Amino acid sequence: MVKFLFLDLDDTILDFKKAEHIAVRKAIAQAGVEPTDEICARYSQINQRHWQMLERGEITREEVLVNRFGVLFEELGHSVEPERVARNYERLLGIGHYFLPGAEETVKQKLFGKYRMFLASNGTASVQDSRLKSAGLYPYFEKVFISQEIGYNKPAKEYFDVCFSQIPEFHPEACLMVGDSLTSDILGGINAGIKTCWVNPEHKQTHNQICPDYEIERLADLPALLESI
Repeated sequence: MVKFLFLDLDDTILDFKKAEHIAVRKAIAQAGVEPTDEICARYSQINQRHWQMLERGEITREEVLVNRFGVLFEELGHSVEPERVARNYERLLGIGHYFLPGAEETVKQKLFGKYRMFLASNGTASVQDSRLKSAGLYPYFEKVFISQEIGYNKPAKEYFDVCFSQIPEFHPEACLMVGDSLTSDILGGINAGIKTCWVNPEHKQTHNQICPDYEIERLADLPALLESI
């Protein structure tokens, strides 16, 4: 029986892709470049590659946040201070929030009070704090674990070790990690020795070496799953 729920935030509860799309376009435009679909798509490729390097421990978080813009504007042949663009982007990203369909009701009405809930995010602390406040999510989680504050990133076992150490009467066999990222959330849960549930709205294929225990299309499907296991 599941008693402890670890929930990812971005693209599990909140629509990060939408928030990112809006913030990236504004940040690029304010840096003096027309944010075409092609340029925004290229940013997404560069950004994804940098976060994957972070998950593998190859670069630091600070390098991710700045270098992704440095690489983009270097390719465009446009001279900017990537640190300034990065700060502006984070400010824009922290403005407002967008719930995924059914996610707000699921967290606030269907899960809260039935399970001990914890938020587990690799996002930047200041950005996530702003978005969590805007969305009114803090009261629904016993603790919020942000990797920048923890000192480790998902999927590192050390990240979860720190989290578990801060939860009174924690039992890993009664814990479920829920998130949209195979390489961060699901692999992290596997590394930590807890059950995992993959939120997979696009019905992607799993990696051979990363196999979740459960799979749902969206967070709104989680209550029914929990009642069946």
